[in-house]
Amino acid sequence: MGSVVLSLDAELGWGFHDFESPPVDRVEAGRRGWSVMLELLEEYDVPATWAVVGHLMLDSCDGTHADHPAPPGWFAPERTEWRNRPDLRFAPALVEALFDSDVDHEFASHSFSHVLFGDPETDRELAAAELDRSMDIAADWGRTIESFVYPRNDVGHRDVLAEYGFGVYRGKSPTHDGVRGLFDSIVRSRSMLVEPAVDEYGLVNVPASLFLFGFEGPARTAAESVWADPMVVQARLGIDEAARRDGVFHMWLHPNNLTDPRDDERMRAILEHLDRRREETDIRVETMGETARRLENGRTVDGRVPSVEYDATELSSTPSD
Repeated sequence: MGSVVLSLDAELGWGFHDFESPPVDRVEAGRRGWSVMLELLEEYDVPATWAVVGHLMLDSCDGTHADHPAPPGWFAPERTEWRNRPDLRFAPALVEALFDSDVDHEFASHSFSHVLFGDPETDRELAAAELDRSMDIAADWGRTIESFVYPRNDVGHRDVLAEYGFGVYRGKSPTHDGVRGLFDSIVRSRSMLVEPAVDEYGLVNVPASLFLFGFEGPARTAAESVWADPMVVQARLGIDEAARRDGVFHMWLHPNNLTDPRDDERMRAILEHLDRRREETDIRVETMGETARRLENGRTVDGRVPSVEYDATELSSTPSD
C-alpha cells in the first residue's frame, strides 16, 4: 500500500516580486486561497506540508534588509510598488491560522524571500542567508523546520540544506504536467507514483508527482465542457494507484492557484476522493516529513533504503512557479 502527500507553496507576493508583469489574479488570490485551503483540509482532515516563505512571518521590516546578501534590487518592491501593500509582504495572522488548525499540518520552509537556489547567481552565502533567516524566524515562533521546498522547484545548494539541519526536500518531478502529463497518465497509463530516496548529503528527496494547476486556460475550459476537470481526473488516478501499489503520490499547489470558486471545487473534488479512498483502503496520507522518517526507519518496499544520484540536467528548474 502506498501513500499520498500534499504540499503547498505559501508565498503571497514573494512568489512574483521578481516578475516584471506578475499575474494580477494570482497575486491578489494568495490570502483567499490560503484560507480556503485551510478550511478544506480541515473539513476532510488531510494533513499537508505547508512550505512558508519566512518573510511572511514578520510583522514589519524596513524594506532594505541591509545585512542580507541578496542581489541589488531584490527587496526593492518593498520600498516601491509594495510600499503600501503589507498584505503581500507579511502574513503572521495566516501563519497563526495554520498553526491553530485542528489538523496536524507540517510547517516547512520555502526560503526567506523566494530566492532561486538553482540560479547561477545564487551563491553559497546567499543560500545560507535564506536558510539562516528562515530558521531564526521560525525559532522566534517556537517552531523547528525539517522540510524544504525550493522556490520554483529550482534545486540547488543541497549541501547547505544539509548543513543547516534540514532532512527532506521536494525534488524535481519525473512526470509531466499539462497536456503531456494528461496524455501520459490516461492514454499511456504511465505511473504517477514516485519513490523517495536518500541523496549523497543524507537528505530525503520526496519528488513531486503532480502539480494540481498544470492544465489551465482555454484548454481546461474546453476539456471541462465535454468531459471533466482534467486535473481532478489525474489526481484521482494517482490516488487510486497509491491505494493499489507501493510508492508515493505527491500532489502540490500554491494557495494562490485558487483564484475563483471553480478552483475551490477542483480541490474539494480531489480531497473528497482522497478521503473516500482512505476509508476504503489502508492508504496513508502523510506529510513530507513523515515520508522521510518512514524511509529513514527502513519501512520501504523489500526493507531497503533507496539512494539517488543527480546530474546537471536533473537539477534544472521546472516551469511551474
